[in-house]
Amino acid sequence: MILGLTAVSAFAGKGQVLKAMAMTVFGLMIATVGTDVITGAPRFTFNNIDLVDGISFLLLAMATFALAEVVMTVLKGQHKEEEPDMDMAALGSMKLSKEEVKEVAPTIARSSVFGFLVGVLPGAGATIASFLAYGLERNLAPKRLKEKFGKGALRGLAAPESANNAASTGSFVPLLTLGIPGSGTTAIMLGALIAYGIQPGPRLFVDNPDVFWSVIISMYFGNLVLLILNLPLIPYISRLLVIPRPILIPLILFFSITGVYLVSFNTFDINMMVIITIVAIFLRLLDFPMAPMLLGFILGGIMENNLSRSMTISDGSLSFLWERPLTLTIMSISVFVLILPLLRVLAEKMGLGRKAKPMETGASADSGEG
Repeated sequence: MILGLTAVSAFAGKGQVLKAMAMTVFGLMIATVGTDVITGAPRFTFNNIDLVDGISFLLLAMATFALAEVVMTVLKGQHKEEEPDMDMAALGSMKLSKEEVKEVAPTIARSSVFGFLVGVLPGAGATIASFLAYGLERNLAPKRLKEKFGKGALRGLAAPESANNAASTGSFVPLLTLGIPGSGTTAIMLGALIAYGIQPGPRLFVDNPDVFWSVIISMYFGNLVLLILNLPLIPYISRLLVIPRPILIPLILFFSITGVYLVSFNTFDINMMVIITIVAIFLRLLDFPMAPMLLGFILGGIMENNLSRSMTISDGSLSFLWERPLTLTIMSISVFVLILPLLRVLAEKMGLGRKAKPMETGASADSGEG
């Protein structure tokens, strides 16, 4: 969890590392709202019973990315811009060229392996894998391609989708081997298996091998079905691009608000979403990134649960952070990732300094000859 939090520097552009870290802390603060996992006492709820269960991830995601994006579009006046009449022919072919395949193939391979490893982590899930894979690919991209991220870069599209698919599969590893759900979806499946009297864990391979292999085989069938369904539907899904903004913006507002309300059937969530949207717009106007806040919120609850468990086992000592070789390695990587932006700045300054010296020497030589 600490390694995931320190990786927020991957989402930060040049000179924005401190802003990204500040937003991560803000996400951790939001994650503390609700019931204390140790004492069971409500905290930061302001005596409001609607906040006892904390703030919903869906609510936060819809407010910071959907509603805030819509309002920012309106504030910039982009909703009034006249768009040219587009048809499917104007969109061009949906097929990838050989050059595009060569460009995204390494990205898909890296992100798939990375996403699977993140998915194996108990409680991580596909959302964290998508964010981290995007940040990783953005850091690995050359300078000329890095500027295209956020503007439709092929690597930026392929990385989170590949990691998302791989993490969804990887989350079954802790479920089937340890009986620990790797994501929200596998948590529901865990409940269904227990309801049928099947206990996931090491004994599952011996007691219920038919269930285990059925899950494995279903993944192959699922991928084939998705392939058959998605390929013919791509031209129809791409028609969303030709919807005019005056129609698209109200639809986004309607589905976002309705979706959040239908989860809890509580009008308080809508009011909370409006408040978070206003805060998100203010932060975006100050050029603060939203992704680190969402990552901090996701990892906050998981990290707190595991920290309290570790502190209980170690009798309040923090020695568990460096006693085991694996833990020490992960902590060392976290520290390195944390100081990586500073090392980059120092490397760039040293590089510029080395380039400037020959120029200065040449200039003095020319002036001497004159």
